[in-house]
Amino acid sequence: MHKLAPIALFVYNRPQHTERTLNFLQQNELAASSHLYIFSDGAKTPNDEEKVREVRAIINKVKGFKSVKVSERKENAGLANSVIAGVSQLVAEYDQVIVFEDDLVTSPHTLTYFNDALTRYRDEEKVMHIGAYMYPLEGEKLPQSFFYRAATSWGWATWGRAWKNFEPDINLLIKQFDKKKRKAFSIDHTMNFWKQMLEFKKGKNNSWAIRWYASIFLKDGLTLNPSQSLVNNIGHDGTGVHSGINDIYNVIINPKPITEFPTVIAEDALAYKSIKKFLAKRKGNMVTRVRRFVKEKLAQYFSKK
Repeated sequence: MHKLAPIALFVYNRPQHTERTLNFLQQNELAASSHLYIFSDGAKTPNDEEKVREVRAIINKVKGFKSVKVSERKENAGLANSVIAGVSQLVAEYDQVIVFEDDLVTSPHTLTYFNDALTRYRDEEKVMHIGAYMYPLEGEKLPQSFFYRAATSWGWATWGRAWKNFEPDINLLIKQFDKKKRKAFSIDHTMNFWKQMLEFKKGKNNSWAIRWYASIFLKDGLTLNPSQSLVNNIGHDGTGVHSGINDIYNVIINPKPITEFPTVIAEDALAYKSIKKFLAKRKGNMVTRVRRFVKEKLAQYFSKK
């Protein structure tokens, strides 16, 4: 195995989430041999200042890694700018990086999976991204890991050779899509990826992730993914910058290590079919949607009390 990839952790104003994320990361098999870089964004408003201070009190006491380096911004850069800058910094130094945000709990085998895959596919130009999250897929028996077109952002890794293709300019990305590409990009119109692109252009979101996926897609790149998720997002409680309150994407973390990787560098047709099926049915029927809507609104109301 090559040298272990550095870990980039992006945090903001959620001390409880940050502490849980770090606790689970510390339990990873390769934690003690890994360099951890924590990027703490500055407060956006005076109301956030106390929570930011609480987060910084936590991250400045972190142990259990080979080294820990904390970067604290005085100003608020926003998640997208923070991720882009932090990833660019670490791939420039290490030529690879593992990325987490402050609302992810991991398997003890997550870092091993990332480092094994980074080593295995280091020279495969078509493989551009390694994801640790996967939807709760049902039905067909899938391999332990597979290639797919879309990039997940809940725990991921990449190399310098792939990251150099990241295009931040939404206009340059959009003009490369035709009707056929928009359909393929949105998983046959089962996921709102294209809508996210248009909303970014209108200033309705500030997603680095949708631009990264678009950059990969337009290069005909592939992403490696586990068939059973190695992470779970605990941020869908109304506290996140881009996350609402729902449990559609909640998963049971795979307790076993990933030991099998695909040898054929091509999208797995069966996995694509399973993902497309999940995405098409993920919101349920109208009754289920109404109940979820009411539940989310009530949760938002009581979270502000």
